[in-house]
Amino acid sequence: MKVINLHRDENKTIQQAIAHNRQAQRILYEKYSPKMLSVCRQYVKDVQHAEDVMITAFMKVFTNLGRYENKGSFEGWIRRIMIHECIDFLRVKKNFISHDAIDVLSDGQEISLETTDFSVDDIQYLIDNLPDGCRTVFNLYAVEGYKHQEIAKMLNINEGTSKSQLAHARKLLQNKINLLKANENGTE
Repeated sequence: MKVINLHRDENKTIQQAIAHNRQAQRILYEKYSPKMLSVCRQYVKDVQHAEDVMITAFMKVFTNLGRYENKGSFEGWIRRIMIHECIDFLRVKKNFISHDAIDVLSDGQEISLETTDFSVDDIQYLIDNLPDGCRTVFNLYAVEGYKHQEIAKMLNINEGTSKSQLAHARKLLQNKINLLKANENGTE
C-alpha cells in the first residue's frame, strides 16, 4: 500500500510540476538532484561544470515534463536527459573523442577490482582521469549498459570507434590499477 501511495504522490507532484507549480518542481529537484549530479560527475570530471550541466538538464526536464508518458521509470527518464546534456557539454568542449584512430584491441582482459581495497572515490578518481572520449564511452557501456551501436548513434561516431575507445579505457584503467596494486605491495 505504501509503494502505491508513494507512486501516486510522485505522479501528483509531476502533474503539478507540469502546471508550473514551483513547489512541485522544487520537490522533484531535491529528490533527484543528488543522484543526477552523480550521473553528471561520471561524464564531467569538474564538479562545478557537472553542477552546471545538471542544472541545465533539469531546465530541460521541467520544460519537457509534459512529454513524460508515465512509461518506465521517471528517474530513468531524467537520467537519459542528464546523459544527453553531458554529451552535449563534452561536444562543445571539442576535445570529446580524439579523431585519431585508436587501434587498441580488447584482449579479453577484464578490470579486476575484487582483490583490492579501492574505495568508490578511488575508482571514480581513476575514471575521472581517463580522456573524455574514453570516459564517456566507458560510462555509457559499463555503467549505463548501452550497446556499442547505441553509443555510436548517441555520440555520432562509428561503432568501431566506440569499441576502440572502450578497449583503450579498459587498458588505461587496468594499467592504473596495476600501478596502484604495485605501490600497495611496495614494488614498482
